[in-house]
Formats: sequence, C-alpha cells, structure tokens
Amino acid sequence: MLDGVMRPLIDPVLGRWGQKLAKSGWSADGMTLLGLALGLVSAAVIAVGLPGWLALVPLLASRLADGLDGAIARAIFLSEPGTRSDFGGYLDIVCDFLFYGALPLAFALRLPDANAVAAAFLLLSFYVNGASFLGYAVLAEKRGMQTAARGAKSLYFTSGLLEGTETILFLSALCLWPDAFALLSWPFGSLCFVTTVSRVLMARRVFR
Repeated sequence: MLDGVMRPLIDPVLGRWGQKLAKSGWSADGMTLLGLALGLVSAAVIAVGLPGWLALVPLLASRLADGLDGAIARAIFLSEPGTRSDFGGYLDIVCDFLFYGALPLAFALRLPDANAVAAAFLLLSFYVNGASFLGYAVLAEKRGMQTAARGAKSLYFTSGLLEGTETILFLSALCLWPDAFALLSWPFGSLCFVTTVSRVLMARRVFR
C-alpha cells in the first residue's frame, strides 16, 4: 500500500547510486547476493539469541541492496543496450523469498515454545501471498500486461494492502522488540491473507 508513495521518493536516489555502482564495476546479481547474505546474517543474529537490535543494521542494509540491484541493472542496460537479462529478476525473487522465510524461522529457533506456532502461521501467510503474487505475474506476462506503478520490474507487480514497505517496517519492529514476535506476527500474517484474497479477486476480474 505504501510502495506507491515511497517509490517516487526513493527511486531517484537509488537510480543515482545505481549509476555510480555500475560504473565502479558492481553487477546487479552481485548486489542481489550481497543483499541475501546480509539478510541471512540478520536472521542468524536473531536465531542465536543476540539482542534483536543488532539484527536491524544488516536487515536494513539487505533491503537497501535489494533496491540497488535493480538500479544497477537499469544503469548497465542504459549504458549498454542489449545487456538486459531476465535471470537477474529471477534471482532477485528467489533471494527475496529465502530472506523472508529465514526471519520467521530464526524467531522460531530463538524461542521455540513461544514463537514456533506464530512463525508457522507467518510462513504460511507468506507462502500463500507469494503464490498469489507470482501466479498473477505469470498470467500478466502471458497476456502482455505491463505496469510501472511500482517502478521498473522484471515481474508484473500488483499492488496490495501489504507490500515491501510495510514488510520492512514489520521486520524492523521485530528486531527492535523480538519478545513481541508472536504478538506482532498474528495480525501481520492475517493482513497477508487479506492481501491474498484481494489479489485473487482482482485476478478473477481481470483474467476471466
């Protein structure tokens, strides 16, 4: 929901940094993998029981890298037309799903008795929401649909109640208040299901 507000603010900044990083030799795939590594470091900090706020810095750095990889790819494409690769978008979504799955698992490992059920519910909501997102993207590609409402993407991005901005805020809150994991996860997971239902209804209207 907030991505539409945030994109006009952050995309110009990411674009400038993407150009600088591309000129210095960074590849988009390399930035994607760096973002994943930072995200897994954040999850490891949580899992071993260290103070949650220590996980916040690598988490935010991971999400910054997740935004910069696309900016680098666009900068390289503009300077070298014909270098665009669909693999970068594929790698990005796989790494994103791994990252978003690692955080709930980390909290379950941190305090199994208190967090395991809530983590399982959160993972289920991520799984179903991701399926609705990717399924819509596949059918949109099949029909030649395009959108730039959430910036230039390799996949067709649909809007929803919960998007990237809300998820980053949620994960940041978990790092700051790790003991509130279950309390925060149940409502967030429920809103993920609301997002899924709204996307399914939109797909029913568009693809029938």
